[in-house]
Amino acid sequence: MNKVYCCFPGGKHKALTMSYDDGRVQDRRLIDIFNRYGIKGTFHLNSGLFDRSDRVKPEEIPTLYRGHEVACHTATHPTIARCPLPAVAQEVLEDRKTLEKYTGYPVRGLSYPNGSVSRDIENLLPALGIRYSRVVGSSDSFDLPENPYRWLATCHHSHRLLELGEQFLGLFKKQYLYLMYVWGHSYEFDDKGNWELMEDFCRMMGGKDDIWYCTNIELMDCMDDYARLQFAADNSFVYNPNGRDCWISVNDGAPVCIPAGRQVNL
Repeated sequence: MNKVYCCFPGGKHKALTMSYDDGRVQDRRLIDIFNRYGIKGTFHLNSGLFDRSDRVKPEEIPTLYRGHEVACHTATHPTIARCPLPAVAQEVLEDRKTLEKYTGYPVRGLSYPNGSVSRDIENLLPALGIRYSRVVGSSDSFDLPENPYRWLATCHHSHRLLELGEQFLGLFKKQYLYLMYVWGHSYEFDDKGNWELMEDFCRMMGGKDDIWYCTNIELMDCMDDYARLQFAADNSFVYNPNGRDCWISVNDGAPVCIPAGRQVNL
């Protein structure tokens, strides 16, 4: 029987994604850095706070965040584990509806405001159209999320960022999939006066042939697409019912593209 492994797009085995909260005006500088080095990120916005002077204006969203992902952070940033569930639902849905007016696509990601979550909230999110949500903290690992509704990043950018980045670059065993996930708030670089940290990190990480640069939702969509692939019992062929191409490795050989809507003999 063929030995089949899933791959990231292009047959890659490593992925890098970034995640930044609150939609502060410092996102402009951060996105400029990301764009110069080909890094992609997800930006979690509070649509109910757009009138504050330190926030990105909604009319900026279509251009500023182009090529990145806009996701929810609730409308007004309450500590939601202390709120009634109907109020949590309203916070998420109102945030989605407003953000979707400016993005033009379904907003399906969330990060918990103040890191606040409960099991009831976690169970509620799929019904609100949310596919994943990030918690606060650092795992110091490069694992894929076991529970996408309690997605723990590799690190906050203030925690061992360059050290972990060097470890990630050194990973070479292609029988595994690796993910480096960095989170934070763009205003923290002004507060700490350390924009060079992110500049150095992106310079080090950008332009690598073995890394897929993705948003949070692109990572989730990739894994969901792979889960829907339909393999023969002996792995001699596979059908891809998805609207996107998928990539697999067969018997440790060169990556194989399974085109959208096609069946391929392996």
